[in-house]
Amino acid sequence: MAEVRWTPQAADDLESITEFISQDSPHYARLFATDVVEAVEQVASFPNLGRIVPERNDPLIREILLV
Repeated sequence: MAEVRWTPQAADDLESITEFISQDSPHYARLFATDVVEAVEQVASFPNLGRIVPERNDPLIREILLV
């Protein structure tokens, strides 16, 4: 299992985005934050989850799109 660490900026960004969404819908803000945290937790168990970032073309750098 891989270790996932949140950088302070990543945590601050998630908080800022969640606060922005909550201005219109606290409910959807909570759902968004939960989806992000769950996706990050999945990466700990499945490090190759997600697609390789096309701009970087480095198999160690991946992204997960939330829709």
